[in-house]
Amino acid sequence: MPRLTTRAIVLLAVVLLLLASYTSTLHAWWQQRGEIQQTRAQIASTRDDIAELEDQKQRWNDPAYVKQQAKERFGWVSPGEVGYRVIGSDGKVQGADVPTLDAPPEAEQPQWYDKLWGSVKESGKDPKPRPTTTPDPDKVLKDQ
Repeated sequence: MPRLTTRAIVLLAVVLLLLASYTSTLHAWWQQRGEIQQTRAQIASTRDDIAELEDQKQRWNDPAYVKQQAKERFGWVSPGEVGYRVIGSDGKVQGADVPTLDAPPEAEQPQWYDKLWGSVKESGKDPKPRPTTTPDPDKVLKDQ
């Protein structure tokens, strides 16, 4: 039966120490590799988004595209055309999202100019008299 010598124990300790140090380094490398792949995917996605936005920007320079968008988004029709809207049984416009020309909601809070004019009115009034308070006799005696 072979016996472990001091030299074998030291060699085994050195191998275990190297293995532990390389394991943490390998783990860090693997983690960074994953982060690099995620970043590359994000960069590719961002480039695709930029290309799509630039294409859309170029389309807005075309008057025919602007006219088409106005017809789709606002329900506009050219002179001489007849526009139709299909209204469902619930009373809502069916199909494309066409904004309706409803009256804007009433603002519950006064507008800034109403607040300003109200402060101008208040500044012309006489100031309200301050209520006179009689000092508390117990407090006066404690303060002395």
